[in-house]
Amino acid sequence: MKSIGARLALWYAAASTVTLACLFLVGYYLLRGYLIHGLDLLNQSEFQQIKARLGPDYSALSSAVIDQRIRETTEYASVLFYIDIHSRDTGTIFYSSNLKGRPIPDIKGARRYDVDWDVGPLRVGEFIMAPYDVIIATPEAQVEGVMEGYAEVCAALLVLMLAMSAAIGLGLSRLSLRPVRLIRATASRIGSENLSERIPVPAVADEISDLARLLNAMFDRLEASFKNVRRFAADASHELKTPLSLVRLRAEKLLAGGTLSHENEEGMQTLLEELTRVNSTIDELLFLSRAESRSITLELAPHDPAGLLANFNVDAQVLAEHHGVHFSYSHEGAGLALCEPRWVRRVLLNLLSNAINASPPGGNIRLRSRLTGELWRVEIEDEGSGVPGSQYEHIFDRFVRLDDSRGRDSGGTGLGLAIVHEAVTTHSGRTRITDGELGRGTTVMVELPLIADEAPSWLD
Repeated sequence: MKSIGARLALWYAAASTVTLACLFLVGYYLLRGYLIHGLDLLNQSEFQQIKARLGPDYSALSSAVIDQRIRETTEYASVLFYIDIHSRDTGTIFYSSNLKGRPIPDIKGARRYDVDWDVGPLRVGEFIMAPYDVIIATPEAQVEGVMEGYAEVCAALLVLMLAMSAAIGLGLSRLSLRPVRLIRATASRIGSENLSERIPVPAVADEISDLARLLNAMFDRLEASFKNVRRFAADASHELKTPLSLVRLRAEKLLAGGTLSHENEEGMQTLLEELTRVNSTIDELLFLSRAESRSITLELAPHDPAGLLANFNVDAQVLAEHHGVHFSYSHEGAGLALCEPRWVRRVLLNLLSNAINASPPGGNIRLRSRLTGELWRVEIEDEGSGVPGSQYEHIFDRFVRLDDSRGRDSGGTGLGLAIVHEAVTTHSGRTRITDGELGRGTTVMVELPLIADEAPSWLD
């Protein structure tokens, strides 16, 4: 069982049932012993009655006189008692009529014992009345009947106990594990975007409250670490931009002076290109740092997706033609999306760049846009080699880079899809990645909310 609550309920039910079974077992032997003791008292009482009927001179009486004195008495009790009187010298001198001339089995050295005779189980008591031995037996059938009824009742109660204790144990386990579920729910909500949230600490000083304090202390350290990383990324980006700008100005000034040789001019052009790439990387890191710290303020306004896509198509066609691939797009539906156009354009450009890098020469890149009720869904599909399934959950992480379909590195920074994810998340949207429709390539899907009376249910 994977559930601790279910295991606790099972253990509680098993422990309760086993405990009750042990009590019933002890009660069984105690009750049987008490009933058998009652039979011994009956035998003792019958012996006292026989002794009183024989009188004090019983040793001088003949067998005929003994039979005469106690026959009537034993006949009245023939249903309840079996009586056998004998002596070592003269042998048996009296049988009760229900014995039909058969002696009661005698166990040497035992005064009270059980025998299983042909008339059924008997409780036997042997009493000494010198020179005679008086053996009196009482049927145990009624005792056995009572014990069978006791066993049936106990079995029914054990079944009932198992069911009730399982239900009670499940309720108690759910109640006792409620703080753990609260801790789990709170911990699952805490992420890089809301590290300031903490687990409520129960007022009772127990192991649960200690666990909550320990987790809160861990989240305090994580929050401090995340703040330091974000602060470092933001500060480093700002600090790097100034010297890089000075290096770029110096390189451009040298190029403009015309004093460099042809080879040095080519090297300087390469330097400027790399500086441009480094500046772009710094801007991307700065954006991601600000997005994770929720310090980006969007200027959201209603916009028609058809117009945004028409403007994007102009640049997309030029970019695709330059890289030797074909780009096409389609749009369905009518409505207004609440977004900031420059960020939407950046998302689309990043997705297009990734699709171009993944597509083989002459490949097709298709953009499908559709407005459905409360969502604006945009899908960009390429015809590349696809993304391994193991990379799906990490494809939107920082610095994740895959080789393109032509077997060479794409040359990107690995931040494009991370920026797409953060930009879409900032717009209260979501991103997904799947295989292409034709079984090859990759489809990246972006969903943004439309202006409606109610937000999409997955935004709650």
